[in-house]
Amino acid sequence: MSTEPEPGLAPEDARPRNTKVDPIMMGSMEVTKDGRSWRIGTAGDIAWIAGKTTEGFSITTAIAPVFDAYATFYPPDGVSAQAHERAVIDVLTQHTPDQPWWLGYLDTGAHDIVFPLAPKVSLYWNWPYVLVEAGPEQALTWRTGHMRAGQGSLPDLFFPADHSWLVSALWDDIWTDIGGTAALIAALHRNPPLLNARRVGPDEDALPPGLTRD
Repeated sequence: MSTEPEPGLAPEDARPRNTKVDPIMMGSMEVTKDGRSWRIGTAGDIAWIAGKTTEGFSITTAIAPVFDAYATFYPPDGVSAQAHERAVIDVLTQHTPDQPWWLGYLDTGAHDIVFPLAPKVSLYWNWPYVLVEAGPEQALTWRTGHMRAGQGSLPDLFFPADHSWLVSALWDDIWTDIGGTAALIAALHRNPPLLNARRVGPDEDALPPGLTRD
């Protein structure tokens, strides 16, 4: 995992942006979509992640080292992004009590972040994310295209309100990292035809076999 921005962007576009939020906007803010209002997150909603990750190539570069188990996943050959992402959400939903999810969209300057005018929060190397409180169906339908698959919809970062798991894909990675309970990671690992999930120890290189870093 690299701290460098996405290849192909001009330096001024690729450089992590200043993401300080106007103090007036630090309180509760809502946006409207699908005929209802959704709460935009603040730094307090990601405080349990911020500053807790490590540097290097291990999975804890993306996932705070607070979970029982870790894994990576990405679409197998011959499986569409839609089928893969639906399988991911189905497993997560089965292992998560009914509650809101926080969806984070990384502003690379080249990908859909759903609410481009919303205030952003900073995470990792001061990367700017739009963070919105929604749920699994919105995770599958709100965006069009992300860094890992042109037709994919999943947020770049998402987790439930109880923080029982965290899914995160870093700026230049073509796979996704997850930390959660041992039961959740085992469930992901049991569905290789659609998920291509691989268990990873917290000190292991997260790079999946057969993939390369840019």
